[in-house]
Amino acid sequence: MANILVVDDEMGIRELLSEILGDEGHAVTLAENAQQARQARAAGTPDLVLLDIWMPDTDGVTLLKEWQRDGLLTMPVIMMSGHATIDTAVEATRIGALNFLEKPIAMQKLLKAVQAGLSRAQEAVRAPVMASRPAMPAPAEDSGSFGQAQVAQQPVTHNLGMARAVNGDNPIFNLSFDLPLREARDAFERMYFEHHLGREGGSMTRVAEKTGLERTHLYRKLKQLGVEPGKLSKKNQA
Repeated sequence: MANILVVDDEMGIRELLSEILGDEGHAVTLAENAQQARQARAAGTPDLVLLDIWMPDTDGVTLLKEWQRDGLLTMPVIMMSGHATIDTAVEATRIGALNFLEKPIAMQKLLKAVQAGLSRAQEAVRAPVMASRPAMPAPAEDSGSFGQAQVAQQPVTHNLGMARAVNGDNPIFNLSFDLPLREARDAFERMYFEHHLGREGGSMTRVAEKTGLERTHLYRKLKQLGVEPGKLSKKNQA
């Protein structure tokens, strides 16, 4: 889940983007003008910003310049507009915007741009961490250690693009890194919700409490993932 700031003076656009991104599991902060966007940025760095260009008080390009000048442009910014020219889009990109989306924005194009922006942010954070991390010693070949050799000897089954290594009574799930990011995330979320539904006997109220989601959002997420609580409840009772 990412923290995404949506800045747009049109209420309908803000609500639509909030609903779409919320259904994807993201936490969304809304701002209807540049001043509210400044306040949201001052409260903490979002993982990504969707920024409208044409706004009544301060336009998006001016706000982007301001953040760049003040050293606050430390997150990916995707510009949005229904009236901007190519020159405006080029200028925003030169200042530091990651992408430009033309309104009306198709949902798939929006999600693709957001995912690309979040991936870019993760790479930027990971790079210095990996560079400063000391080299790990080779795993011991002692039969008593839980090294790579032992993991390879454990039985493995595949389900929805995930590998399950059985370790006693506790299954350990590992995502396949060969999957596209969206498919890997969906596979993990499917397993995650199935686990909690099984533990709570299919109780949506308790699962909502455990996962920190509202029931309405939980129902939509399960439907999107193809998870059927009723079947899991019956399977758990059998």
